[in-house]
Amino acid sequence: MTRRAKSTQSPESIRTLQQAHAYLGPRRPVESAPALERVQFFRESARIYAAVAETDRFHHHEALYWATREREHAQAAQAQLDRGRGVVPGAAHA
Repeated sequence: MTRRAKSTQSPESIRTLQQAHAYLGPRRPVESAPALERVQFFRESARIYAAVAETDRFHHHEALYWATREREHAQAAQAQLDRGRGVVPGAAHA
């Protein structure tokens, strides 16, 4: 399976849920990535989805779902970091 090329679009220019998925999908860290990297990604992802909820009104509720989901992932990664477990050994990318 080939990975999509990273979008050259800036996060500030993202206005639709489709653009958010296209931008964030290729950047998503694998589960075994360092917790700090995952925290940073998921916080930025949550911020982007929350902004999209305000601009893509047709997908408002779905974007809010994604923002909440990404916040929860950030909190889980932060909890790992706080426990001193920056990397999850043997974790597979889903």
